[in-house]
Amino acid sequence: KFEMRSLTVLAVALLGVTLAMRDQSIGVKGRLLCGEKPAANVRVKLWEEDSGPDPDDLLDQGYTDSNGEFSLKGGTAELTPIDPVFKVYHDCDDGIKPGSRKVKFSLPKSYITQGKEAKK
Repeated sequence: KFEMRSLTVLAVALLGVTLAMRDQSIGVKGRLLCGEKPAANVRVKLWEEDSGPDPDDLLDQGYTDSNGEFSLKGGTAELTPIDPVFKVYHDCDDGIKPGSRKVKFSLPKSYITQGKEAKK
């Protein structure tokens, strides 16, 4: 009897946590320049950063086009508001250094949409 009650309580608690998870999404688009020229074929990623043991979530990734333009969007289900970041991996003005440099931008929470589709 005790095991069955414990199992029932655990199942109800897990159901409550699952229902509390809410879909949140975000999108980012723009144009990157290297000096005055379009930054073409630059890797861009949209992440949701998590603290603690929960790993960060890659929401979307891609490359800039020949005009340096990009558009990323994605979402995830979280208990708390998501912490979206935009990362750019580039070689702009770095001479002959191997590998890409990474620049990270935190995105404003006001751009988060409740639901599965980014609307802002």
